[in-house]
Amino acid sequence: MRDFHSFLAPHMESFVMFQTVAGRWNITYDAYLSYFDKYCCQVFPDESVLREEMTDGWCALRDTESNNTRRIRIYAIANFVKYMRARGMTSIPVPAIPKQKRSAYIPHAFTDAELGAFFHACDNLPMSKPKALSVRIRRFVVPVFFRLLYSTGIRTYEARMLEIGDVDLEEGILCIRTAKGGNQYYVAMHSTMAELMRTFDRAIRTICPKRRFFFQSARGSFFSKEWVVQTFRSIWKKANESNATAYELRHNYAVTNINGWICDGFDFFDKMVYLSKSMGHLSLESTKRYYHLAPAMSEDILRLTGVGFDEIVPEVPHEES
Repeated sequence: MRDFHSFLAPHMESFVMFQTVAGRWNITYDAYLSYFDKYCCQVFPDESVLREEMTDGWCALRDTESNNTRRIRIYAIANFVKYMRARGMTSIPVPAIPKQKRSAYIPHAFTDAELGAFFHACDNLPMSKPKALSVRIRRFVVPVFFRLLYSTGIRTYEARMLEIGDVDLEEGILCIRTAKGGNQYYVAMHSTMAELMRTFDRAIRTICPKRRFFFQSARGSFFSKEWVVQTFRSIWKKANESNATAYELRHNYAVTNINGWICDGFDFFDKMVYLSKSMGHLSLESTKRYYHLAPAMSEDILRLTGVGFDEIVPEVPHEES
């Protein structure tokens, strides 16, 4: 259990214990309750009573988030308020949880030919200034960096910010410490990717012997978001006519895994949970949305059972009594 520091700390601690004993506690609640605690400390440092103004401020839609992200963020707070109301600790209303909205965004569906052309281009970057440190580093980094995104499904910033100590080259394990929501998780690389990472590490050490970050720029820091966007776009456009982004390699990873379960029986709930953990999702809902992008799985379930995924795998509960 995380440490709480606001005036609500004693109530939050008892709430966590209650939910844990009831088998209702999860990593999503843990993260967002902690964030709400920090919010109360920063915005309402002198308060001693929970007021509706506090929950309203926390639950308001932020400029940087979608409706569905906000929905997940409110879960723990709504249940915390409900817990306090049931015990006479507060009379403020339970925050309303917005309905889930289907996203209209459809990620690019990569073909084998497109990916083959892209990685071939990554392996054959032009060397306009072969002696420049930035050019030499780029030639080493690009083929490995984008293959890591493709083969593990980690977020682009998680790959950018990997430090040397986060990569276990012997066991082939990544420790993702900068995950969304403050969640730390581990990713096991495929044996071929792990070997490629070892080869890269040996090679890059010849020009960057004391680097801090696994993928380190010539400036001695991790690569910027703009570098990823611009580098991927320039290489992709030279290799393919379609439009795609580096982040869509993460979508491809999820959909490819889900489509691969068709002939593996119907233990897909366990597989979905495993996929969710390996992608660093705070809730199963975040992973479920990829199911709708995997037509092969959807059609197979409907054909054999007559029901859809949402009926088989229930939504993460947020309205416990």
